Amino acid sequence: MRPTPPHRAIKFLRWFCREDFIEEVEGDLIEIFEMQFEDSPKKARRKFYWSVLKYFRPEFIKAFSNQNSNYLTMQRHNLKLTIRSFLKYRSQFLINLIGLSTAIAAVLFIYLWVSDELGMDKFHQKDEQLFQIYSNHSDAAGISTWKGVPGLLKDELETVPEVESSTVYTDTHDFTLSSNDSYFRALGKFADSSFFDVFSYQLLSGGNKNPLKDESAIIISESLAQKLFGSTDVIGKSVTWHFWEKQKEVFVSGVMKNTPNTSSDQFDFIMSWEFYHDMIEYKQWGNYYARIVVAINNPANQQQAASTIDKIFKENAQTEKVTLFLKKYSDQYLFGNYENGKEAGGRIEYVRLFSIVAFFILFIACINFINLSTAKASQRTKEISVKKTLGASRPSLINQHLTESVLISVASMFLALGLVWVLLPQFNLVSGKALSFAFTWPFALTAISVVVFVGLIAGSYPALYLSSFDPIALLKGKLAKGKGEVRGRQVLVVIQFALSIILIVAVIVVQGQMSFLQNKNLGYDRDNILYFEREGKILENSETVLHAIKQVKGVEGAALSGFIIGGGNSTGGVDWEGKTEEDQIQFWEIKAGTGMLELMGMEMAAGREFTEEFSADSASVIINETALEAMGMEDPIGKTITHYTGEKKIVGVVKDFNLISLHTKIEPMIILYNPKETHFVIAKLEKGNEAQTIQGIEEVYKKINPGYVFKPQFLDQDYEALYKAEQRVSGLAKYFSALAILISCLGLFGLSAFTLERRTKEIGIRKVLGAGQFNILYLLSGDFTKMILIGILISLPVSYYLADQWLANFAFHISLSWWIFALAGVSALAVAWLTVSIQTIKASNTNPVDTLKSE
Repeated sequence: MRPTPPHRAIKFLRWFCREDFIEEVEGDLIEIFEMQFEDSPKKARRKFYWSVLKYFRPEFIKAFSNQNSNYLTMQRHNLKLTIRSFLKYRSQFLINLIGLSTAIAAVLFIYLWVSDELGMDKFHQKDEQLFQIYSNHSDAAGISTWKGVPGLLKDELETVPEVESSTVYTDTHDFTLSSNDSYFRALGKFADSSFFDVFSYQLLSGGNKNPLKDESAIIISESLAQKLFGSTDVIGKSVTWHFWEKQKEVFVSGVMKNTPNTSSDQFDFIMSWEFYHDMIEYKQWGNYYARIVVAINNPANQQQAASTIDKIFKENAQTEKVTLFLKKYSDQYLFGNYENGKEAGGRIEYVRLFSIVAFFILFIACINFINLSTAKASQRTKEISVKKTLGASRPSLINQHLTESVLISVASMFLALGLVWVLLPQFNLVSGKALSFAFTWPFALTAISVVVFVGLIAGSYPALYLSSFDPIALLKGKLAKGKGEVRGRQVLVVIQFALSIILIVAVIVVQGQMSFLQNKNLGYDRDNILYFEREGKILENSETVLHAIKQVKGVEGAALSGFIIGGGNSTGGVDWEGKTEEDQIQFWEIKAGTGMLELMGMEMAAGREFTEEFSADSASVIINETALEAMGMEDPIGKTITHYTGEKKIVGVVKDFNLISLHTKIEPMIILYNPKETHFVIAKLEKGNEAQTIQGIEEVYKKINPGYVFKPQFLDQDYEALYKAEQRVSGLAKYFSALAILISCLGLFGLSAFTLERRTKEIGIRKVLGAGQFNILYLLSGDFTKMILIGILISLPVSYYLADQWLANFAFHISLSWWIFALAGVSALAVAWLTVSIQTIKASNTNPVDTLKSE
């Protein structure tokens, strides 16, 4: 048997080689191949490929100009046919255009949102090298994860070989700044002199020196410079920083660009870490007051660096209860949740969710295109049969139909871009973003990818289906309307509505959980509770301020408080009789004055609240029920515990209340009587006239504290801010789900219109034979109802699983009742019935004489 040369090489040679050379060249190559094959078949095949490639030279390549001309002529012909098809089947074209453009606009909106989320904190030049040091704290309740680490650790990092550089800083806080007797509120933090070496916040001036070296230095943003001085040329000018009873005159050593929107840490100024560190009273290895970020010389050395840093910490802290580890700095925003010391997702879940939603919406729109194209096939049979009879190949027909789908995809993209440009400001309001519409390369590539995806996915099946018809059968009028065609469309409709119902369930569950969060009894009254920070002369005249505020009309009461929704300080420095090594517990700490618990509606489970009647309350504490259970105490009133500030007597047990987010369970808490160190004045307002009451409180504030900015805050707003991400996701999910249903119904509308068009004469005959409008409506909507019911059955287990997984992120959440899924299914069914009924009622009202006289 003669050996055969590689088929692909022969095919390539015949494609490019001139006709007057092909026979001679091919013969010579095959002869040489046969001789070489005897020695080594593999080597002969490789050499044959190489020999063919060597002939790919200008003198052997044939002219393709005529073929290119034919190709262009064919493409122009297909374009004309496509435009004529659009004009001829206008309703189908408009339904596809509206559905696809709306879906693509939604995808582009989601792309912009997802890109912004994924790009958060990625602007730092050393992004791949930056790692935040975290601490895992083990106690009787499990492992809790903090960003806080001891500030003393920073100086020890110079001995870690993997650490190229590092910086230590604090969280951002709202401070008061003054200049020339004008007071302003601004967000600021403290950081050491290497802050701008590690991070890429841009300095506009003052960057040639070390701008944070001096304890009296401050770096301010452009916007803050304009606010304070009306100019950015402010190096050396003085500003006074105020906090609590402290104030310090500092001098502007640098001006930085405003922090970019892609930074998760927004601030207006930075002051010296040395100044802050001097104020820390407890500079201990057990005090986790600092935030430290390190730049690793090689990201591959992350684990080695983490091990060395943890070893240094343990040697100094003398504890095995706390372990330090490293986490990539730019990953914190998306992967910020931890459960028992292990990473447990975060905002990345919403990124994944909306990416899936984008695919769902686009897929639903593609299903509409496929269904309408295949349903309209019978109206194009003559065109297809004539072309096939005249010699048109199947590839050319496929090419024609793909051209149609790609063109409508391109038209939809342009319309979608217009929608995005017009609606982007409203989208920013809903999403809380500051997204911009700019034609960047990633955006352009995404748009092109969507066009190609939609064009090919939506057009491939109709193209393959229409081009497969037998021309002889078509000319005889024997189009095979087989079960496969009908079932294919039915399956797609089922999938379409199953996806829509999943989105409806998601919206109902998210809205239900948001309503639950807003209305849940937290164990305290957060409505109409106003608070403001104590600073300036209010610190010296707290009792006078409280008395004056209580006299304001509409104020039910006032007190001093250190209560902060979302947490605050925590400590493990609490001991009690009978405590063992396994009983190490972290307590949330709240400092309070007299009357705070009563004012906030907190109930006592045992004992009493702090009152002015007891002079010894300065050494008293109140614990919550969870702390009592964790400590294993019985009859705790009057017992003594040892706090890191000294011995304290338990005077009361307050019923549990949710201090932090409902994502987490209630944790042990200790309330200390320490009115001098409470940071806030709180006031309970009567309902109905809040604006006038707030104005009265502001007058009291300005009279006692002239110049300072009165910035009242409300507990209910702080509580809602804990769920800002969920609320925004809820709003977006609502709109995108409504869009998915709209697109589904748009396709159902077109499909039902076409079905009724094909059954017009059947309807006429039934009416002549006495069928009523209800009978016809039942007959025509029955098939669609079956498909939607199947879609409901498919979607229920999937939607239940997804909803259950999302609710698992909350320690307190709604239960997944049967009515949620019933409501989603009934809603989808009702909308589908309404869509089909519009068409069927119109068809059933048609005079049967008009439908039958054409026969």
